[in-house]
Order: sequence, then structure tokens, then C-alpha cells
Amino acid sequence: MPTQWLSSEELSWKQYLMAKVMAKIQITQVRSAINRPKRQKLTLQALGLGKLHRTVEKESNPQIEGMVRKVAHLVTVKEV
Repeated sequence: MPTQWLSSEELSWKQYLMAKVMAKIQITQVRSAINRPKRQKLTLQALGLGKLHRTVEKESNPQIEGMVRKVAHLVTVKEV
């Protein structure tokens, strides 16, 4: 559907959704996974982390945000 046929409300909603979908975050591991529960270790591994000061860039979506919340005490997050 061409953008010229969208109302201004529909266009702004579409732009909002695209910005939200395209948002990226940088996740850096700042604390060790030693003596942590296995689920937290596996979550770090699933995020692509595992060593201190390793940084990964992921798209911000509910699944990634939930994983980050589970290990928030081990990582820092910065929006890109």
C-alpha cells in the first residue's frame, strides 16, 4: 500500500512500529557467571555472551528483553 494513501494517523503508527522493531541494544557482560544457577549461564550463552566484557548487539524484542531481565545483575544494556 503506497504511503500516499495512508492517513497521517496510520502513517505515524507505522513509523512508530518500524522504529520499535528496528531498535537495537548492546548487551555487555560485566560480571562472571561462576557460582550462578545453570539457567542464568544458559541465558548468557543464548545471548552470545560468556566471557567478561564481551559485547553483542541484538534487536530489541520481548524475548531478548526477557532474557536480559533474567541476567540483569550480570550485564549492562545500552540502546544503539
